Parts: sequence; C-alpha cells; structure tokens
Amino acid sequence: MTRRFLFVLGSARREGNTELLARRAAEQLPADVEQQWIRLAEHPLPDFVDIRHDGPVQPPTDGTVRMLLDATLAATDIVIASPLYWYSVSGLTKRYLDYWSDWLRVPGADFRATLAGRTLWGVAALAGPEPAVAAPLVDTLHNSAAYMKMRFGGVLLGNGSDRGDVLKDTEALTRAKAFFAREAPLARFPHQVRQEHQAQQPHDGHQGHQKVA
Repeated sequence: MTRRFLFVLGSARREGNTELLARRAAEQLPADVEQQWIRLAEHPLPDFVDIRHDGPVQPPTDGTVRMLLDATLAATDIVIASPLYWYSVSGLTKRYLDYWSDWLRVPGADFRATLAGRTLWGVAALAGPEPAVAAPLVDTLHNSAAYMKMRFGGVLLGNGSDRGDVLKDTEALTRAKAFFAREAPLARFPHQVRQEHQAQQPHDGHQGHQKVA
C-alpha cells in the first residue's frame, strides 16, 4: 500500500510553531509519499455528542465529519500536530479524537480494523525546554494508538512560544530530519508491557541457585 500521510493540525493559529516543525519533518518524506494537510480550525467539527447507548450510530451526514473520517481511513500514517495546551493536546485535537468513538461504530467503516497496523505520530511545540511536561500529550497519543492496535512513532517536540521560535530550536530541527524515517513499533499499553515482562520472569524463586553439599 502506498504510504499516505495525513497531517491533522490542531493549533488555533496558522503557521504556528507546531505546524512549522511538522512541515520541516514532512520535507524529508520521499516525493512519492502522498501528503494531506487538514487544519482543524478551518474545518470546525460540531460539538461531540456521545450517542453510543442511544441506538445504532449512523454514517455521518455533516460534510466536515465525513471529510475527516474519509481522510483518516485513507491514511497509512496519521500525524497529530498539536501544540501543548495545558499539558495535553489542544481542544480542536481532542474533539477530533473524540469523534473516533463514533467512527468505531459507523456501519461499514471498519474503523478500528482499518487503522490497525497503521502508524500514529505526534508533533508538538511547547513553551519551555523541559520535555517532561509534555508527558500527558504523549500518553494521550500513545494510548490511543495502543487501543486502536496501531504503531506509534513517538512525538517530535520543539521549543517555541512566539511565532517562529521553533526554527531557532536546532536540536528539534535536527530530530525532524529523521523523524519519519524511524521504525514505529506496535503501541502497547503500559500494563500490557508489565504483564508481558512478568510472564517472562522465572516463577521458581530458587531457580538459578545451586545447592551446596
């Protein structure tokens, strides 16, 4: 399957630091890789209403919802480009992810089965040099990928507050050059990793000890 990257831009402003960093990373993709860029601020989704327990979910009739669903299903690689807003993804981004709950149940979409094995990536700018504060954003994307049985390529972080600041972050720009060339592993929930690790440990507490005569 030909790779097709969907860049979902979750910033409330055009050409912000997150978008600039994402475009720097995208410049390194091979010419034959398709790219689609969608700025959520220009395609606002309706308020999300959870109707999972009110009967069958119907195929979307709203044009924006339909467009985003189709674009998501068509992508082999989904890049969530969201600035760090209050230590997690932006509201625009969160609403897009909320709609995944409906799309899981749209008849004929096979949303989870289609996305399984595909790759989720993240790009985010934060106003500070300490990447640990972005952990909630990283966890949101990683766990979403794990639930969907997707691969997770990690999050490309850059430092920037004023417009264009991220272009001064030479370390982030260096990471951007090889970001999409990385091998993305299958995402696993932390508890799954722990359970697998425990299952591999010896069950006999005396194993490995020799009896001394």
